Amino acid sequence: AWVDAGGALRVGPRSAGAEPGPAAYGRGGAECTVTDAHVVLGRMPPGVRLGGELELDVPAAVRAVRGLARRAGLAWREAALGVLRVVATGMERALRTVSVERGHDPRRFRLVAFGGAGGLHAVELARALGVAEVLVPPEPGVLSAWGMAVAPIQREVVRTRLVPAEGLRARDFAGLVEEARAFLANEGVRTGRGRVALAVDARYRGQSYELTVPWSARSGWVAAFHREHRRRYGHAHPGSPVEVVNLRVRARAARRLPGAPGPRHEAGRRGVARPEARWPVWFDARGPVLSPCYERARLEEGASIRGPAIVREYSATTLVPPGARLRVEPEGTLRIRVSP
Repeated sequence: AWVDAGGALRVGPRSAGAEPGPAAYGRGGAECTVTDAHVVLGRMPPGVRLGGELELDVPAAVRAVRGLARRAGLAWREAALGVLRVVATGMERALRTVSVERGHDPRRFRLVAFGGAGGLHAVELARALGVAEVLVPPEPGVLSAWGMAVAPIQREVVRTRLVPAEGLRARDFAGLVEEARAFLANEGVRTGRGRVALAVDARYRGQSYELTVPWSARSGWVAAFHREHRRRYGHAHPGSPVEVVNLRVRARAARRLPGAPGPRHEAGRRGVARPEARWPVWFDARGPVLSPCYERARLEEGASIRGPAIVREYSATTLVPPGARLRVEPEGTLRIRVSP
């Protein structure tokens, strides 16, 4: 976080990086970051150890926020709240870019929160977008690593071939299919285990941009191109000639999946939710609210928690603001209704 020449509070694009990182990491960082704002507002309470090891340096975070507050001419709690408002606005804008601006109403979806800090911002973002529920999967801080571990083995081969739509034949893909299958074989995929899909990048003749649509000799892919053009851009021209620009072949095979991350509940009654402690948390400028803190592994299936509350775990922290309600699903997902 920083203050620009006009005195406005900014967050990013500069980063503290992993080293030295936020002041709260205790590694010599002195500039206020989003993490430091969360720490001084009580949203990452004492006892939270990042990655199970790193203990937060609260006094260092306070010093960093105070320094920012002096430059911004604010009280230090106001500065911390301001940092979180600014970063939330940026995230909301990004979410609207991938939803509203692509023709999707975010109110029809659920918001999935992952990453170590995703759960700290998710409910506020959902409320801003009109989304009714937030889902926090098991082990959210390692979800990206889990996805990389289980992602299918895949190879996509692309060749430029500028031909009219009616001139394209199945044999035009033969060399690309052979190359893609050879990649799977080199990765140890047995013959017959992988799947191959064909697609084309096509456009109306004279256009300078293309759309990718699946291709097969019997698929009626030109009609599919018209439909996709109408869906994407709001208009189509079925009478206009279509030309192919690129051929695409994607070969993929599923990996043998390791055991999925899941709940590590302690033995106990179904639906049990016992707080470990209570801690003052600032949700707005009106002052701190005494909030119960829970260890996620000790939340039983069916447990229900009304905000305000904090749920902490090895890889992440989840904030449940006032008015929100959390329920633990059978597979361990935290389902949060963002309003009563």
